[in-house]
Amino acid sequence: MLRELGALLRREFLRYVRTPVWIMSSLLLPILYLILFGQGFGSFNALCFLPGACLGAPNYFSYFSVGMVGFVALTMSLFSGANIIFDKGLGIIKRQVATPAPRSSIFAAPLLFRSLMGLVPAFLVLGLAVLLTHVSGFVGLTISSNPGIIGALEIFAAVLVLSLMFNALFLAFGFALESPQSYFGVVNLLNLPILFLSNALYAPTTEPAWLASIAAYNPVSLCINVLRENLFGSARFYQYSPEVYLLALLGWATLFIVIALLLARRALRTP
Repeated sequence: MLRELGALLRREFLRYVRTPVWIMSSLLLPILYLILFGQGFGSFNALCFLPGACLGAPNYFSYFSVGMVGFVALTMSLFSGANIIFDKGLGIIKRQVATPAPRSSIFAAPLLFRSLMGLVPAFLVLGLAVLLTHVSGFVGLTISSNPGIIGALEIFAAVLVLSLMFNALFLAFGFALESPQSYFGVVNLLNLPILFLSNALYAPTTEPAWLASIAAYNPVSLCINVLRENLFGSARFYQYSPEVYLLALLGWATLFIVIALLLARRALRTP
């Protein structure tokens, strides 16, 4: 199984590196988010003077830039299912099924590769946000707490699990749907609601109670809570520790990976 999985991962890698436009867009997207949106929302800094409004972040850009990690992890996974639909249309999936490769490897290869590649722009957001503190005229990410080794591992795990979850979700749509139009219709219906029903952009203290309740269980919020607690040392603003949020996020990821695997096995069943 490992040999077949390695071969399929190599195919995913070659398809990625042979599309330089996709590489450039995946790296430029976080930069555009931070420069155009993050700096433009600088007037929201007044919110951070309210007790707990920015959940311990020293300024709104710091709050926003950490939230963008979840947004990037979401947007980078949107095309996972589209690739499956295109592969089905070109007959590639049928040829893969005809090989000795296990069905689970055909599903696991795009899931693992896309999830790992999604980490690059996600952490690029954090790195660039920190660098902006040294650029005149820009507001940057101010890390007010030392997360330590354990905190750094929790941050890495949270982003990886979130990436796995979203890639599994959109892969499930890719295996279940037959046309790109249907796929992107569903994706566009879910993309922005998932983002705006989280605390990526807005603090729960500034939201209506019903919206804050939904955001508390949003997987994007769970991931971002892990990052913010470790980077800002703001545990008093959160109901649970980072470990609890990480476990809840892992539960979401497990659910969607199981659903995606079941749909993949059904789609890959030999007629």
